[in-house]
Amino acid sequence: MPSIVKTLRAVADPNRLRILLLLRGEELSVAELQEILVMGQSTISTHLSLLKQAELVEDRRTGKSNLYRVTTSGGGGVLDQLLDQAKQEIPEAGPDQLAMRSVLKKRQDKMRSFFDSVAGRLGRDYVPGKSWKSLAETLLRLMPPMVIADLGAGEGAFALLLAQQAKKVIAVDTSDKMIEVGREQALRHGIENVEYRLGDMEEIPIGDAEVDLVFFSQSLHHALHPERAVHEAFRILQPGGRVVILDLVKHRFEEARELYADEWLGFSQTHLEAMLEKAGFISVQTSVVHKEPETPQFQTLLAVANKPG
Repeated sequence: MPSIVKTLRAVADPNRLRILLLLRGEELSVAELQEILVMGQSTISTHLSLLKQAELVEDRRTGKSNLYRVTTSGGGGVLDQLLDQAKQEIPEAGPDQLAMRSVLKKRQDKMRSFFDSVAGRLGRDYVPGKSWKSLAETLLRLMPPMVIADLGAGEGAFALLLAQQAKKVIAVDTSDKMIEVGREQALRHGIENVEYRLGDMEEIPIGDAEVDLVFFSQSLHHALHPERAVHEAFRILQPGGRVVILDLVKHRFEEARELYADEWLGFSQTHLEAMLEKAGFISVQTSVVHKEPETPQFQTLLAVANKPG
């Protein structure tokens, strides 16, 4: 636990309190903090350095920059009390939160723009982890007929496959263009039991306990907060329902962030298992179901878990 003396010294500056208030809720880069706080890069870096020395913030490398957040220990209850009080006393605290939402929206818009740009040709372009072998492995574990939610559905290619046996498939995606293409494909193939909905997998436009199966097909690594997406999956599942996740095994191919708008470079089996268990799922099973022969040799991870009945 950080020293109480170091903690008090670190939070003595109002601007460092503003930074801590922001990092308590989100991971942010130096550039994003600059935009929110309207301060210079050197000033932000100096404040972050002092907060790191006090063991109040930590960082992780992501692409060409670092993302900062309040540490897990974070000064314990003392820091929380200080920040709660600071939130009331610092006039910039409210506007800072609004500015942060705007910055995070830009981050999401960048990813959405990528998918808008490839809508209509996604199936003909290469996408890491999209393999027939991995899809077949998943299909073998399905128990139709069911009401299925396909989250991050893209153009809906897999949703159309699921629709052949499902009662109903609800395909959710954040891209208007992807939804438009998906609806056109369903109409062209005469498939009527697929419903396309525009929405974020962290705020799924589906009611509580409405579906029997939730499916993430190479989409969870696009979520800003994958834990929230997994919790949302738990919410919309009926008791006894199942979640299935196909994603990439954690890798180091940093170019994926720019090439495919990836927010996360895959997940380890233990990370995925921990997310599912924290959300309330039981009988969690994970396995690597495919490894691509070409460099960078992406591996596909399959996770299956149940919501208690």
